Amino acid sequence: MKTYAELREINVNEHTEKKGSLTYLSWAWAVDTLLQNDPNATWLYSEPAKFGETMMVFCTVFAFGKSMTAQLPVMDYKNKSISNPDSMAVNTAMQRCLAKAIALHGIGLYIYSGEDVPNVEAVDVTDIVTAISEANSLVALKKVYIDAVKFCNGNEVALKLILDAKNLQKATIEQVMGAV
Repeated sequence: MKTYAELREINVNEHTEKKGSLTYLSWAWAVDTLLQNDPNATWLYSEPAKFGETMMVFCTVFAFGKSMTAQLPVMDYKNKSISNPDSMAVNTAMQRCLAKAIALHGIGLYIYSGEDVPNVEAVDVTDIVTAISEANSLVALKKVYIDAVKFCNGNEVALKLILDAKNLQKATIEQVMGAV
């Protein structure tokens, strides 16, 4: 069974979507990842609570030997509470609440604090950037870049550095080829 520290390092960025200023994790992906890491995980929705004409939903996820409960107001696309929400709005809030409760176990929690990527170990790409800058053809550049992506093992900061280096070298190679 994975620990919270291991779960919080999972990069969920490819499974999120932006709505306004907020980032949402796909509930289906969160459930899939949860069950891959704890096949015995379950969840339960509590009775929604009414606040005047608005509503709050609750979800408890039982996983990794403990339960975590999240709450979420039923909101519109502007992230404002909906008066007298219909069943579709309540369902959407429940699924978002499920993803949030899963995040309390560590999977994707960093997106709720406004971070772009989880804390990951630094990857030294100095030698890779040098190899990229020494590639003298597009074929050689492609091979070095593919190896570099594998080496970065999903580290977004390292991937950005090598992508920038690749794009710069590609432009240089194309400029030299055009001058010949």
